[in-house]
Formats: sequence, C-alpha cells, structure tokens
Amino acid sequence: MTISRVLCLGEVLLDYLSDEPGKPLEQVMSWTAYPGGAPANVACALVKLGTAAGFIGCVGADADGDALVHLLHDVGVDGTGIQRHATAPTRGVYVVRTEEGDRHFAGFGHRDTAEFADTHLQADGLPGELFEQADFLVLGTLELAYADSAAAIARALELAEQHFVKIVVDVNWRPVFWTDPEAAKAPIHDLLKRVDFLKLSAEEAEWLFETRDPSVIAHRVGTLEGVLITDGDKGCAYCLNENEGRVPAFPIEVEDTTGAGDSFVAGFLHQLCERGIHALGDPQTARDMVVYASAIGGLTATRAGAIAAQPSPAEVQAFLYMHQQQASRIRGNGAD
Repeated sequence: MTISRVLCLGEVLLDYLSDEPGKPLEQVMSWTAYPGGAPANVACALVKLGTAAGFIGCVGADADGDALVHLLHDVGVDGTGIQRHATAPTRGVYVVRTEEGDRHFAGFGHRDTAEFADTHLQADGLPGELFEQADFLVLGTLELAYADSAAAIARALELAEQHFVKIVVDVNWRPVFWTDPEAAKAPIHDLLKRVDFLKLSAEEAEWLFETRDPSVIAHRVGTLEGVLITDGDKGCAYCLNENEGRVPAFPIEVEDTTGAGDSFVAGFLHQLCERGIHALGDPQTARDMVVYASAIGGLTATRAGAIAAQPSPAEVQAFLYMHQQQASRIRGNGAD
C-alpha cells in the first residue's frame, strides 16, 4: 500500500453546477453534476501532481457514493479512510454561477443540510495507521457544524498530534451548512489554535479576524507557521516563516472558479512535500511556492468542475514557463 503523505478529511460530494450562468436558482432549468468537496478536491489534485494522498470521509451506500468512491480510486487516492452510511444519502450541492464564472452555493435541493452521510463520519472508525506515516492532515470547517463529524475532527487532531503530523486548515466557509452561522466562529477559532498552516479567502479573513493581513493573523493565533490569503483576481498575500509578500493573480480566462482554492492548497502542499518546510526560511523559495500554488489554482478556474479541471504537472510547468517568457519580454520592452 502506498503511504499517503497527506490525509484530507471531510466531504466528497456532487456539485450540481448551473448550465445557465447569470440566472438565479429558481430560474435554472439545467444542471451538470461534477464530483467535488474541498478535501476530496485537494486529495485528487495532490495525486495528479505526484504526491500520495488519502481521503477520510463518509458517503452514502447509494449510486452517488459508489461513483465518488470509484472516482477517488481511479485517480489514485487512498480510500482506506472512507466510511459508508447505510441510510443517509451522499451529499449534493447546487451551485449557481455568474456570467463571469464566480460560483454561489444555492442549497441542497429538498433536503436539510444535516441529512447527508458526510455529517455521520465516525470518530472510532478513523484508521489510526494512516496517521503513522503521514506528514500533513488537511481539514476544512464544514464538519464542525455536525456532532458526529465534529467528534471525528477532534479524534483526527489527536492522532495527528500523537504522530507529529502537521495540520493544515482551509477555512472554506459556507454559511449554508450552519443553522446559526455566527455560532460557527467559536469552534473555528478553537480549531485554529491547533493548526500549523492556515489558508483563507480574503472574505474569510475579514469575517474571522477583521483583517486581510496574513502577518497580523499569524501573530494573533501565535502558533501558525504559515498563513495564506487568496483574493481571486487580486492575487494572494502570504506570511510563511516570517517571510511576507504578495503574488499577483495570473491573467486567465475564467470558466468556473469551483475548486480553484482547493487546487491552490494542493499546489502549496505539493511544494512543501517536495522541498520541505525548512525551505520556507528562504524568502525567494517561499514566494516561488506560492506562485506555483497560484498557477494551479488559476489553471483549475479555466475549466468547468473541480476535480475534472485540475491540471497535470506538465500543464503547470508549461503555464509557468509561458508566463515567465511573457514577463521577460515585457521587461525587455521596458528597457528599450
């Protein structure tokens, strides 16, 4: 069995993406189902980049669950940590899009958010042996909204700390998953006290910390080795091992932003696994790692879906090379 260097715990689901950008939920007549769920997206993107990853989560004993489990297996994600629930269905999320490609979560059809299998991930079913050889554990915050999955997160944190696994949180804030969104702040802040690396969107940073400055957030939490704040076409700000900076967004033609942030996380983690955490001590290397992550996030946004849109290593290298050449030409023209 391949040892998973990164474990991704949380939801795998179907994103029902509107085929009619610009229309509100009640007017959309056609949807296309794409496999998704932030932790599953990260695991798949990592494997495609060449870093072994495993997924831990719960799906229903239904056709959708079968299809998602088979997809993860086909991509090469270790599914040892997948649980199946006998009666709760696999989650589906409806996503409407603007004409510019930005997406907005629009609910769960006719079901309550707490009815789905991912909310029933069992703490005592987590395979402890997966944590023995892992380097990183990736978590979101959606599972904190439900008793069973919150307990599973608590158990995963114990196992990670027991085996010296670094903990990475992508906040991935979705108020639609919470009956009382304001009540989410306390458990999220409690979680962040145990985290090594934190990734937030600019809006999430404002919501949780009332700032978009990653160094301020790193100082406030006190235990973080790195903070990354993504802001769409405005790029990314970072504070990594006290090295701070901003990376502009790549100029791309956006098709669909679903999963772009997850690909960013995967790109950064792939770099950490390749270069080692000690590499963050060098300012240029830290910046290069963020540029690489930004390239993967940008490429994912140029195609529809999350997992289906993820690039190969060759595509990433070609993309970076093209933009480096363009930047060189611009610098050369400016020197004339």
